[in-house]
Amino acid sequence: MRFAWIDLREVPRPQLQAVVDAAVHARMAGVVSADAELLGTLPPTVTRVLATTTTAVAPAKKSGEKAGEKADGKGDKDAKGESRAAADGRSSAGTGFDLLLRKFTTQDELDALAAENRAGTGAPVSGFVDVRDDRTLQLSCAGAMALPYTVIHFADPTKIPLEIVLAAAEPAEGQLVTVVGDLEEAAIVFDVLERGSDGILFTPRSADDVFALARLLEATTPQLELSTLTVESIRHVGLGDRVCVDTCSHFEEDEGILVGSYSSGFVLCCSETHPLPYMPTRPFRVNAGALHSYTLGPDNRTNYLSEVGSGSALLAVGADGRTRRVVVGRAKLESRPLLEIRTHAEDGRLVSLTVQDDWHVRVLGPGGKVLNVTELRAGDELLGYLAQDKRHVGLPIGEFCKEV
Repeated sequence: MRFAWIDLREVPRPQLQAVVDAAVHARMAGVVSADAELLGTLPPTVTRVLATTTTAVAPAKKSGEKAGEKADGKGDKDAKGESRAAADGRSSAGTGFDLLLRKFTTQDELDALAAENRAGTGAPVSGFVDVRDDRTLQLSCAGAMALPYTVIHFADPTKIPLEIVLAAAEPAEGQLVTVVGDLEEAAIVFDVLERGSDGILFTPRSADDVFALARLLEATTPQLELSTLTVESIRHVGLGDRVCVDTCSHFEEDEGILVGSYSSGFVLCCSETHPLPYMPTRPFRVNAGALHSYTLGPDNRTNYLSEVGSGSALLAVGADGRTRRVVVGRAKLESRPLLEIRTHAEDGRLVSLTVQDDWHVRVLGPGGKVLNVTELRAGDELLGYLAQDKRHVGLPIGEFCKEV
């Protein structure tokens, strides 16, 4: 399950308390700060991550020289001083912090962090690495395999390095946290290689940013309870305009989109994933229906097919009711002969669909059975979805509305 940590270190001072309150209220997974005293005020529902300012202490390289010791002998002293400050922050607040975040820049420093975790003598330690070249990329892959949490900042805007880390860390038990600059990047990071980063580290400018991030984290597509619809009649209605929806995704054989003439009921229109004798398959396409028709999209919102275009988001729906978000690459509006399919649900509700009047247009029946629309007969069974709400500008609303 994806999660987010809120980074307080660069939040504008006037906004700090509001951001902290928002992070707690929105149940963000973690809060990162260099202020142990501030972290100590947070409830245990939030993972409190104390960010240190020094790098991990690497093993000694020379005989008689302590790890991290500089030429003036002060390096180790600084690290110890910081550790004491962290301990003081923990004791003064009673609960303190749950996790330390330390930067590592070499394999030796990473090994030191891993050894500290194995020792288990204090709070768990996570690592931060700045990826700027192949060496630091390989180091981040090693960190993802060795640490409970590895926080990675990618210097360049490309997501190829993240793909490499995700692939390398596939068998790892630890979790990957990616630094993002804004909410748009957060959405992209969560989709990389389909699985995305386990978590993100985000610096909000205000409490509104925190709540917007919470909505992003909660954005999922529902499992729909599909209904069996019984065909009453099919009728040739003459020339009209129909819409083909070409998405940016490859449909499965039992997938399509929900389309209907009424906002209260939809038929599952089949994607063009099944072979046809006179043309190649187009597994990204659904020959959806007449332009007046409703189609169901994310967030329980409908759109007319006439409104659907490049960049629109729709729901791909499987015969078992599973759903996923798909993006429209284009919509093609063309004049074609049309066919009206009238069906009813078990509760007697009328569900109507108007599609292109051609044998190669298909809908799905129970079990994902593929049915050519021109061969439908009264009594045939289709798969559909019955909405519980009426609609106003695509939004569900509890009002009286009769569609005929």
